[in-house]
Order: sequence, then structure tokens, then C-alpha cells
Amino acid sequence: MPQIIPTTEAFFFPGNEIGCLLVHGFTGTPKEMRWLGEYLNKQGFTVLGVRLAGHATRPEDMIRTNYTDWLASLEDGYQLLSGAAERVYLMGLSMGGVLSLTAASYLPVRGVVAMSTPYKLLDDWRLGYTETLSKIQAYVPKSKEAPDASWFDKQAFKDHIAYPQNPVRSVGELNKLRAKMRTVLPQVKVPVLLIHSHDDPYVWRESMPSIYAELGSADKQMLWIEKSGHVITRDAQRETVFRAAADFVKRLERN
Repeated sequence: MPQIIPTTEAFFFPGNEIGCLLVHGFTGTPKEMRWLGEYLNKQGFTVLGVRLAGHATRPEDMIRTNYTDWLASLEDGYQLLSGAAERVYLMGLSMGGVLSLTAASYLPVRGVVAMSTPYKLLDDWRLGYTETLSKIQAYVPKSKEAPDASWFDKQAFKDHIAYPQNPVRSVGELNKLRAKMRTVLPQVKVPVLLIHSHDDPYVWRESMPSIYAELGSADKQMLWIEKSGHVITRDAQRETVFRAAADFVKRLERN
């Protein structure tokens, strides 16, 4: 029996010498990056969408992984894509953005597009005790609202696949990863495009400006969008996001 949830598999689209490595978010799947990957491939780029360890199978698999495993998944993708492309760009959504910015501090990438990326998690005393609390309660709800409440494109949500709840232990690993990203942001010297929606209900509103302020890159941009929730690669303004990512790469390749 297949282990990976159907339609959430990793994907590879061959193209030119410019490679785009797409990294999905916390509890998400490569599917949330696939439309972006298809768009970038139509621009001629070679695209690889990775599946992070413990994702797109069963929530129990995610609980057994650490943030270092997620970084290793990205690095595997980078090495594979480097065999098919001369220059590699990292593009990540949410935790994928955290992973991409962290990896850009030590991998020789050409640039980073970080979308809906958290600078910090919401203030909660439980973040310091997730390992212990996870033994009492393994999962917590993502929101008190209906799952599609923050989505502007309700039709797109119907096709969206992610784990329905947040594994408590994994939230602690995400917090460790976020802390690591903050320590290495000054070491990120490559060009960076940050994209965030004003209507994102999950990520602290000041995350994008805070990341921008601490980046070591001289070439950094912020793009605010409206009328999209957290998963901006699939929600109503996805075409705006796709164009911005492609234009970012094209501009750097012209220089």
C-alpha cells in the first residue's frame, strides 16, 4: 500500500539551467507548491518540489521527525536539483520559508523567495514545554474556526491537503527551527524576496518586516498582498505571487 497521500508526491519539471527548489510548509505537502512549480516551469525554469520528512503520509510520521530532518530534506533536494541546473533558487512557504532562509546561510544558492514566513510564533508559555505536553496531548487544533475560514478561494481549499491538526511535539521543533533562522539571518547575503498577505491569520503580522530588518542581504524586497490567507501559493492571489517569484528570478538572471 502506498505510504504517500495521493496527489501530494514530490515533483520534478525539467527545464533550463535555472533551478527553483520549492519547499512546502508545516503539516503541508508538495501539492501546495505544485501550481507555483508549473508556472515557473512554463517560464523555462527547472523545478523540484520536495517532500519534507514526516509529511504527506501520516501525522505520526511527523511526530518522529526533528527540524534537522526537515533541513536535510531541503538539502537532499538542493543536491538533486544542482545536478540538473547550474544556478538554484530556494522558494519556501511558511515553515518552508524558514527552512529556505536558514539553508541560504550555508548553501551556495542564487536567491530566496520566502512566503508567509514566521519570524516568531504566537506568544504562548506552552512553547517551552512541548516535549512534555506532547506526552499528555499529542495534537492541538489549528484554529477554532472552520478549516476554510481564512481562505478567499473556497474552491481551491476543497483540493487542499494537509494534516488536520498540529502535532504538539512538532510545534516545538518548528520553534527551534525558527530560533535558528533568526540567528543566521545576518549571514544570508543572497537576494531575498519576502511575500506576505495582510489577511494571514496564522503568522504574526510583523514577521516580514522583522525578517527584512535582520537579513544580511543588500538586495532584499518586501511584497504585501491582500485577499489571501496563509497558503498564498493556492489562495485567491496566487497569480500575483507566481509572477512576483518569476520576475524576481528573471531580474537576477539579467544582472
